[in-house]
Amino acid sequence: MSRKNYIHNPKPVFIPPKNNKKRSTFICYAMKKASETDVARSILNHTLLPIDPKTGNIISRFRRLNEHRACAMRAMVLAMLYYFDVHSNLVKASIEKMSDECGLSTFSISGNKSITRASRLITNFMEPMGFVKCKKISNKYINNYTPKKIFLTPVFFMLFHISKKKLNDYLSKKIKLSPNLNIKEKKIFISFPDMKIMSKLDEKSAKKKILNALINYYSATELTKIGPQGLKKKIDIEYNNLCKLYKKNKK
Repeated sequence: MSRKNYIHNPKPVFIPPKNNKKRSTFICYAMKKASETDVARSILNHTLLPIDPKTGNIISRFRRLNEHRACAMRAMVLAMLYYFDVHSNLVKASIEKMSDECGLSTFSISGNKSITRASRLITNFMEPMGFVKCKKISNKYINNYTPKKIFLTPVFFMLFHISKKKLNDYLSKKIKLSPNLNIKEKKIFISFPDMKIMSKLDEKSAKKKILNALINYYSATELTKIGPQGLKKKIDIEYNNLCKLYKKNKK
């Protein structure tokens, strides 16, 4: 097979499933912004330093986007937005599902499906660049592939010129906060199911889980800037917010 023809579906496009529920105003706005912007040619793709998510070290030899991977990214960004939950930062769809709906999945002659094109885009480019953070789903394997939860970071939205402030401004309009809760200190990476689980833990255990969530939420560079004292302060803030939000939702 020639190099010219080695890619299946060189022009992938995200096609949302039929008869699905209507998306929020923010998601529609974000998808419109992303579709009007060439996210694969964003200046961020050239200025950000790729970080190994496992070690926190800069990746010196790093493969940038060729045109085929750029096309895949344009489709996947829209798919991720379509399934994005603004309250938890979680993309509520599997890589396999998004790969199928973007036309990135391939099948061998024997009928075996491959989602390598989508998974490598995320693992080898989008995660090291800081656009997403991934968390493996333990004890689940699909054809030697370990499924992952995908969380979108504020840098992801910068690809199509939506700031973290605008994202939080939208969130603040959707959630009725208590008068004593400072929206500037509120983070959006703890989902309500996680909140329910942590509410049953003692303070020490709950704070440990919040620490792990913070480590997953911030990049190694951001954590270095925050420092030990800053991290402790954020843990205390998140724990207090967690208690207040749980009490409010329990009523």
